[in-house]
Amino acid sequence: MKIAFTTKGAEWDSMMDPRFGRTEFILVYEEEKDEFTNFNNTAIENVAHGAGPQTAQKLFELAPEILITGNGPGGNAARVLQESGIKIYVGAGQMTVKEAYNAFKKDELNKF
Repeated sequence: MKIAFTTKGAEWDSMMDPRFGRTEFILVYEEEKDEFTNFNNTAIENVAHGAGPQTAQKLFELAPEILITGNGPGGNAARVLQESGIKIYVGAGQMTVKEAYNAFKKDELNKF
């Protein structure tokens, strides 16, 4: 299973980014291969409108089954993500990626 995280860095011990649309990084953990890939999303900070849908588009390209984030995506991005079948879990905004992953595995995050 591929799990995407909205993060402030590209490491297992990076802090989660509570934002979806303007997250600094999207970190994808592929459980079967036990490996990470990441996408640097910092260029989105300069986008005036549409950050959520643009980040959602990048997420589609990375093709995770699960998204773990802090507060969840906003209106348009949330609708598009839910229609795509990606399962979204929220409540990980104050955790590291590793803590968020463990919370997900223990079913301690909220489904969006």
